[in-house]
Amino acid sequence: MKIGVNLINFGPGVSPDSLKRWAQFSESFGFHLLMASDHIAITPDVSTRYPAPFFEPISLLGWLAGVTTTIELGTTVLIVPYRNPLEIARACANIDQLSGGRFIFGVGIGWAEEEFQALRVPYRSRGAITDEYLEAVKLLWTQDVASYEGKFTSFTDVDTAPRPVQSPHPPIWVGGPSDAALRRTVRFGDAWHPVRIAMPWFRDTGIPRLKEIADEEGRPMPNLCPRIKVRLTDSPVPDADRLVGEGSLDQIHRDLAELETMGCAYVVLDTYADIPEETRHNETAWRTYSVIAEKGLDLDNQTVR
Repeated sequence: MKIGVNLINFGPGVSPDSLKRWAQFSESFGFHLLMASDHIAITPDVSTRYPAPFFEPISLLGWLAGVTTTIELGTTVLIVPYRNPLEIARACANIDQLSGGRFIFGVGIGWAEEEFQALRVPYRSRGAITDEYLEAVKLLWTQDVASYEGKFTSFTDVDTAPRPVQSPHPPIWVGGPSDAALRRTVRFGDAWHPVRIAMPWFRDTGIPRLKEIADEEGRPMPNLCPRIKVRLTDSPVPDADRLVGEGSLDQIHRDLAELETMGCAYVVLDTYADIPEETRHNETAWRTYSVIAEKGLDLDNQTVR
């Protein structure tokens, strides 16, 4: 099981130097994946949790491809309706080329209604737009010259070079807990990427429902690649009150071991707790990740100790 970390690419503490240090820490320590979140218009509903300055993830990951050599780079998650699929396909294929095939395409439909309004994207159609755009992007990534006719996007005879390094395309991780998100994962994705999960729900509801939908669609079961909220405490947290990744070091270790037993391909660690001032203290997050890795993970062999 590979372990990734969620890069803090927003907030009062972010800067080009902090972003570069995040990448250097993550790669040098042996983590397998570095992921960045996405917003374009920092409207009031966004800024309370993810305030400016906000470094847009596609351009950021293109830059980080040049200052790293081995760590995978991804989005957690790119809000698909915000960009034309031609732009998405081109920019992300370029990241995959520039990184030598290290890009992971995490996607979601978005949630910030004011941001949708600012970008003139119909909020209530975001799920349907995402499905169509993902279909178009996969076409652009797998054909030398592509054409597509849909409700929300159409194009004819588009030259797609350079296509991604990875074949048939970079892994597509689909976020979201709803039935629609699970069906989107099965139809268009390679992995399910839920965020801030409770173990009983993930184990007893989410995974069985994903398998049920995969069976209905006659498609293979996607990989499991959750992002977990990491909050290290001095004493144990009652299991009824906590999400996966919250609690004592022993509880977090047990969570990771259970996720590995479930067959998760990746787990992304995320210490951000929706408190913008925390972005000024990256060293605190790095210490937490270091302790978890040193005490409970064998990153070289991609396993929990």
